[in-house]
Formats: sequence, structure tokens, C-alpha cells
Amino acid sequence: MNKKMSEKEMDINAEDAAKRANDGAADATSADTVSAEEVTGGDNMSVEPSLEEQIAAWRDKYLRLQAEFDNFRKRTLKEKMELVERGCEGAWKAILPILDDMERAVVASHKSEDIEALRQGEELVMKKFESVLQAAGITAIECVGLPFNEEEQEAVARFAAGQDKHGLVIDCVQRGYKMGEHVLRYAKVVVGE
Repeated sequence: MNKKMSEKEMDINAEDAAKRANDGAADATSADTVSAEEVTGGDNMSVEPSLEEQIAAWRDKYLRLQAEFDNFRKRTLKEKMELVERGCEGAWKAILPILDDMERAVVASHKSEDIEALRQGEELVMKKFESVLQAAGITAIECVGLPFNEEEQEAVARFAAGQDKHGLVIDCVQRGYKMGEHVLRYAKVVVGE
């Protein structure tokens, strides 16, 4: 009977051992699942990162943001410099044909004896240049015979012209120019007293 009991006990012990092994494997599987959820940020059981990890994450975000801003600043500065360098390119391209006309006029003045033809050529070059300025929005400041305006004119001399011309511009020594409402160059004028 001892032999039979021992076989029975052995069977029971083997079943208990197998049962314990299965329970241990199930516990290990559930432990793996929990750690996998923790790693993937599962909603059921989330573990908050440590303070050092949070500091490192915020520092990384700060450094990346600072680098992005620095790159943005450098790119914007480069674009501004290009705009300054190339901003007047269209105006200069429009002026170059006038320079060509002036060169031809100088060459023609050395070869020609016809003064009237030379004057007409100069007037054409002048009109062409004025049309380029008007296309760019630059206009001459009209001032002769008008009251003195210190916002657009600079008085270089005063001239006794009588009571009827007191405070009026008598002569323009150097023309002034405006671009829209902005004064590019003040007109130098003689004002009557």
C-alpha cells in the first residue's frame, strides 16, 4: 500500500507542481503585459517619468526650440540682406538704357556740328529719364511761385522781391524729389522777402 500511496502522492505532487508552474507562467505573462503597457504608455497602468527624465525632456525641447529660432533668425537676416542688395535692381535696369543714350549723345556731340539736333537728343534723353523716375513713383517737387514749405524745401538764400512775393519761392537752385509722400531730396530754393 505504501507503494500505491507513493504513486498517488507522486501524481498529486506532480499535478501540484504543474499547477504551480502554470500559475507562475501566468503571473510572468501578466507581468510582461504590465511592463509592455508601461513601456507603450497604456492607459490602464501608466508610470509617471521621473523628475530627471522630465527635466531632460524639457531641456531637449528648449534646445530644439532655441536652435529652430536661431535658424529662423539667420534665414530672415539673409533674406533681408538679399532684398536690400537686389531691391533696386529693377530701377537700375531701367536706368541703364538711359546711360546708353547719354553715351551715344556724347559721341554724337563730338562728331556733329548741328547744335539743334544735339539739343533735341538731350531733351529726348531727359524725357526718357523722367519717365523712368515717374514709373518708379518719383516726382519732382514743384516750388517756384508757391509759398515756402519747410517740409519739402530748404532755403539757401533770401531775396528782396517786394511785398507781393514775400514768403514765395522765387527760384529753385536744385530740384527736390519725392517718392510718394516721402521726400528723397529737399529742393534748394531762394525765398522772397
